[in-house]
This record gives sequence, C-alpha cells and structure tokens, in this order.
Amino acid sequence: MFPLDDISASINVSAQATVLEDPELGAVRDRIHRLDPSGRRFATVLRDTIDQLLNGEVTGRYDWKALFKTEKTHAGTLVEINLQREFQFDDGIKMDYRIAGVDVDCKFSQQFGGWMIPPEAIGHLCLLVWADDSKSRWSAGLLRIRREWLNGGNNRDLKLTVKAEHRNKILWLWRNAELPENVLLHMSPTDRERIFSHKSGQARLNDLFRLVQSRRIGRNVVRTVAQQKDYMKRVRGNGGARSALQKEGILIMGDYASHQAIAAKLSTPAPREGEFVSVRVVSTQPGETHKPRVELEGRWWRVATLSDPEEPGPLLPKHTSLD
Repeated sequence: MFPLDDISASINVSAQATVLEDPELGAVRDRIHRLDPSGRRFATVLRDTIDQLLNGEVTGRYDWKALFKTEKTHAGTLVEINLQREFQFDDGIKMDYRIAGVDVDCKFSQQFGGWMIPPEAIGHLCLLVWADDSKSRWSAGLLRIRREWLNGGNNRDLKLTVKAEHRNKILWLWRNAELPENVLLHMSPTDRERIFSHKSGQARLNDLFRLVQSRRIGRNVVRTVAQQKDYMKRVRGNGGARSALQKEGILIMGDYASHQAIAAKLSTPAPREGEFVSVRVVSTQPGETHKPRVELEGRWWRVATLSDPEEPGPLLPKHTSLD
C-alpha cells in the first residue's frame, strides 16, 4: 500500500508527452499539484464525500453498497462541489471549473473507467476522478476529450465513456493512491457485529477502540458507531471511552502533536487530522529497553502483546479543546 504521506504521481509516458503538445493540460496539472503536492487534501475530500453520502450518524451505514441508486448518482455532483469548495476553483465558463485560466469539467466514477462524458465536453479538459472504498484506493487524472477516444452512448443524455485502449492518454495526477480507510467496512465481520450489538452508543464506541487497535479511525467512523450528536463527548476522558479503557491499559490518541509523538515512539500509526488511534500498553520491566517505548507519568510503557496481562494505563497529556 502507498502511504498517504508519500503519494507519488504515476504518469503514463504517452500522456506525459501530450503536455508538450497541450500547454493548458500542463498548466492545470501544475496548478493542482501546487495546491496539493501530496494529494492528501484531494483524498480527504473523497473520504468525506463518501461519508457524507453514507450519513452514518443518522443511518448507521458504512458500505457504499447500502446506498440507494439515486444517492450513488448524486455522488458525482457532491465530489464536484466539495472539490471546488476545498480548492476554491473558479466557476468555469462552459465547464465546471476554471483552473489556471482553463475550463475543466469534473467527472467522478466509483467504477474505474465509468466516467460519463457529455457531448459538450468534447474538446475540453476533464478531471477524471475514481475512488473505491472497498479497495481503499483513488485516482485523479486529466484528459483532453476527443470524440474518437469515446465509446458510443446509448443513454438518454448521450453521455459517453472513454475507450479502454485510450485510457493511456490520461495524464494522471495521482494513480491508485491510498484512500483513508473506512475501518468499519474493512474490519472483521465478527468484531463489527459485536460492536453494533450494543444498544448504548458509549458501549459501541468502547468496543470500537478495544477491538480496532493500531489503525487510524476517522471521526466519521466514530460518528457512525456512536449515532449521537455529542459523539466527541463519548471519546473523551471524564466518563467517555478514554476513561473506560484506561483501566484496561488502552490509550486513545487524537490528532494532537503530543499524541502523535507518543504514537511515533510506540511505533504505531500516528493519528492525522480528525483521526484517532488506540493501543493497549503495559509498563516495561527493569532492563527491558529493546522495544519501542514512551515515558508517561514518570513510567515507561510499551505496546502490549496478547500474552501480557492487563493493567491500568497512564493518562495522556491533556488538551483543553478535547479533554
């Protein structure tokens, strides 16, 4: 898997050559890369848009397959809107956006290659976006639309798709990059069933952080599990999951610099913005220095193994915005 912190643009040689022939294509590419060098902002928009459609806080849904057909159809519009909101693209004259002074249409498909191109986009640049939650992958590329590169269209809007043999003409901004994980979708079905078996939102959250350790958990997952407006209160200390699980030695780290530093010292994934990571720790024994460890409350702690007995864990550094 590609780490999101180190997303690389995989650009087809054939498509790269077209930049020399199409300066507008290169200008749009360069502008987007300047706005988002790593691709993290783009990936976050896609993650948030999928979660917006799932609306887990109200519906309890976590799987794209659970969406209604009309909701899936609406996904392209939401991706278009949310990308413009994130990057402040100007409105296009004939297409969706104006980027680097160039009209660009935005097309999203959950099925790779399924972008529906309207006849009016022929001759224009299209930003082709794909994301698949089941694969935790996404791509985004640019293509100057030519009629001969498109399949025939039989739908009522006469929209067309890009022929498979011409997808190598796409100038990829990011190809097969990592989409922030939908933990509920990818976790063990047995663990997921156990989590949702609880009637209490607090009990569900406690089990989420108990069963899903050393993995980044986004706020939308927390919101879906809690199904309560005050879901963040259910994570905090003072009666939330942090307090309940501290007795079992489980730390719930948030997106604070101090918590990220603790995660790094324990060699666990560090929570990024809007994320949490839980991990069970035990105090180290005298002379035990070879494992990753961190000092908290005047004692040294390491990640627990399955054979380590349970013991109360330390308090994490407090932050007035959360605790």
